[in-house]
Amino acid sequence: MEPTSLRRVISLPLLILYGLGTMLGAGIYALIGEVAGEAGVLAPWSFVAAAVLAGLTGLSFAEFSSRLPKAAGEAAYVNAGFPGAPLALIVGLLVATSGVVSAGVMLDSFVGYSGAFFAAPAWLKTLSLTLFIGAVAAWGIAESLAIVALVTVLEVGALLVVVTLGIAAPTHDVPMPTTAGNLVGVLSGTVLAFYAFIGFEDMVNVAEEVRRPRRTVPIAIFVSIGVAAALYAVVAIVAVRVVSTDALAASPEPMALILSSVSSIPPIWMNAVAIVALVNGALVQVVMASRVLFGLADRNLLPKSYAVVNQRTKTPLRATLLVCLLIFAASAMLPLGTLAKLTSLVLLIVFTLINIALIRVKRRKSEDGQAFEVFEFLPWIAAIGTSGLAVVSMVSLVR
Repeated sequence: MEPTSLRRVISLPLLILYGLGTMLGAGIYALIGEVAGEAGVLAPWSFVAAAVLAGLTGLSFAEFSSRLPKAAGEAAYVNAGFPGAPLALIVGLLVATSGVVSAGVMLDSFVGYSGAFFAAPAWLKTLSLTLFIGAVAAWGIAESLAIVALVTVLEVGALLVVVTLGIAAPTHDVPMPTTAGNLVGVLSGTVLAFYAFIGFEDMVNVAEEVRRPRRTVPIAIFVSIGVAAALYAVVAIVAVRVVSTDALAASPEPMALILSSVSSIPPIWMNAVAIVALVNGALVQVVMASRVLFGLADRNLLPKSYAVVNQRTKTPLRATLLVCLLIFAASAMLPLGTLAKLTSLVLLIVFTLINIALIRVKRRKSEDGQAFEVFEFLPWIAAIGTSGLAVVSMVSLVR
C-alpha cells in the first residue's frame, strides 16, 4: 500500500489570498502601533523600505520556486546552493520556528483585541484559539484555504474603509522629524515592518499542493507583495495623520483607535475584523510550519512520523499537533514586540542564505527551460539588504 500524499488543490487566486492573508493579519492589524512607536511619523517609510527588501527577496523565491516546487522549499533552496543535509535542516527548522513565533505574535494581539468582547485569562484565550486553528488546519488544505480566502477579502475591505474615511478626516498636528536619530527609528521600524511582509515565503511551502506550481507560485509571490505594500503604505499614512504616534504605540488595539479617530463607527467593529484577521494569519502559519516539518521528514531530515499524511484529511496531523503546541508555548513566553523582532531576525538570516544560494546556483549556469529567472545582480542586492537589516534587528533586540 502506497503512502498517502498531499493533494494538488490550490489555485492561483487561493494562493494569492493565502499569502496576503498572512501579511495583512501579521502586519497592519498586529504591528501598526509597534512600527509607529519605533519610527514615529516616518512609519510609512519603514513599510516602504520593508516592501522593497521583501520584493527583492521575493524575486529570489520566485526563481527558486519555479526550479524546485517542493514542501519545505527554503530548505531545498539552500541545499541547492550549499549541498549537504545539515544546513538544509537548520534552515528548515528556522523557517518552522518563524511560523511558530509569528503565530505567537498574532495570538498575543488576539488577546488584546478580544478584550472588547469577553473577559478571560490570557492563557485561556490563547489555548482556546490554538486548539481552534489546529483543528481547522488538520481538517484539510482546501477547507483551510477557503476560510483564509474569505477572511482575507474581509480584511482588505475593512482596510479600504479606514483609508477612505481617513483621507477625508481632519489631520492632527504632525511634528516634523528633525534629527538624525530618526534614521535609526526608521531602520528599527523597518525590522518590524518587514515582519508585516512575512507570508510570501509561506506560499513556497505548500507548493506540493499547488496546481502548476512552477507558474503559479512566482505570480502569487509578486501579486501578494504588491497588494500588501500598497495597503500598508496608505494605511500607515492615514494612521500618522489622524492619531498621535504615542497613542498608536500605547494602544493594544491600534486599528480600532484609528477607526474611532476618523469616523463615528463603533470601534468594536474594527476589533471584530482584527480578531478574525489575526486568527486567519495564525491559521496560515500553522499550515506553513506543519508543511515544513512534513517536507523535512519526507527528506529523512526529521523522524518519518512527521511525514505521515492522514488518509482521510490528506494533512500531516502529527506535524500540525507539534506546531500548535509550540505556538502556545511561544505566545505564553514573550511579549508581542519581541516576538515580532525575533521572527524578523530568524527570517532575515534565512533570506540571506537563500539569496546567496541563488547566487551560487546561477554561477553554475544551471539551466532550466521552465524556470522563471531574475537578473544575476538582484540576489546580490537582496543579500546585502537582508544581512544589513539582520544586524539592525540584532541591535534592536538588545536595545
